[in-house]
Amino acid sequence: MSTSTVKVEKVVIEGPAGAIEAMIERPSGARGDIAAVCCHPHPLYGGTMQNKVVHTLARACQDQRVTSVRFNFRGVGSSAGRHDDGVGESEDAAVVADFAMRATGVARLWSLGFSFGGFVAYRLATLRDAAALVTVAPPVQRFDFTRLPVPRAPWLVAQGDADDLVDHERVLAWTRSLDPAPEVRILPGAEHFFHGRLTELRSILGGWLAARAAENG
Repeated sequence: MSTSTVKVEKVVIEGPAGAIEAMIERPSGARGDIAAVCCHPHPLYGGTMQNKVVHTLARACQDQRVTSVRFNFRGVGSSAGRHDDGVGESEDAAVVADFAMRATGVARLWSLGFSFGGFVAYRLATLRDAAALVTVAPPVQRFDFTRLPVPRAPWLVAQGDADDLVDHERVLAWTRSLDPAPEVRILPGAEHFFHGRLTELRSILGGWLAARAAENG
């Protein structure tokens, strides 16, 4: 894993529901071709951009010298607006992605998300033709992913088989029905928030993202 210095810049982005609180994290020697947007879990259940799994997503990107942007969905922290069940949040993510690409001058986007944020990241990947997609514990029991187009990007699903909020068997059944199907990594014994397993998760993400970074040149 990288031990490079990361420069953190807090920003406010004008979104469709008002101000969006965000954080740009630029690793030293950042690549000039890719930026990553990382989406947090459900706002009504305490999800924020400071969530440890989302932080792990961002660090895994930074390990590949990719600048990451975390942000609070509408109604969370200092972000304006109210929760909109994934629809408005997807609009927020698209605005953040556009901002990230302008701010970094890159042409490619990585879309990553955890739980509810995985649903938003999935939508963002199709809205902005992402170069890579990562969904950690995608909430297949709460949202109907089958109504959405299958992303064209290389895609990783990471899921614990002891998750009490997302049934890993349903995740497996869903992903196996897709064409093209994503790569799926099951972490035995891991629960929803990956307590005690974040280093392992970061390593899995890092290996997969390193291959995507190499593909992107």
